[in-house]
Amino acid sequence: MKIYADIQSGNCYKIKLLTSLLSIEHEWIEVDIMANETLSESFLKKNANGKIPLLELDDGRFLSESNAILNYLASGTSLVGDTSFAYAKIQQWQFFEQYSHEPFIAVARFIAKYLGLPEDKKAEYDAKQAGGHKALKVMAEQLQKTPYLVGDHLTTADISLYGYTHVANEGGFNLAQYPAIEQWISRIQSHPKYVGME
Repeated sequence: MKIYADIQSGNCYKIKLLTSLLSIEHEWIEVDIMANETLSESFLKKNANGKIPLLELDDGRFLSESNAILNYLASGTSLVGDTSFAYAKIQQWQFFEQYSHEPFIAVARFIAKYLGLPEDKKAEYDAKQAGGHKALKVMAEQLQKTPYLVGDHLTTADISLYGYTHVANEGGFNLAQYPAIEQWISRIQSHPKYVGME
């Protein structure tokens, strides 16, 4: 299989982390979003939405959206839970990640890391801080109760949220005020076959 991605993107990195944890063989194809490579005619034929990550299976089928890719690749493992309710809780956190977490933390990080925090983006960057901290507080509340977001073991919910949370400082979010999150990050990093952002 092939994975079209940018390793510095949290949405892409989470796929890399999962493939490492599950020892899934793949070809990693680096895509430069700043050079608009996702908008090329050849890429748009693969994904009309023009976004990464994108999974290409051996039979030529494609799958986009990072959390859909995660859950597909982890299907049949403990990472997607052992009951339908556990899987629904995983998805609950993944929807939270895309709608309540990523729009603030990932966007603030993009403005700072990819764009260099230009003056004309400063107001937008500042406006992302409150929403990002709200999301981190929600995560911290859960992680004070359980070691992982959906109980006692790692799931794709954790991988989804780890992608941007562990680099939230690059978007201006100080994680020192969330010790439960810092402990969760260390827990994930201690897993066998863990791989960091390159």
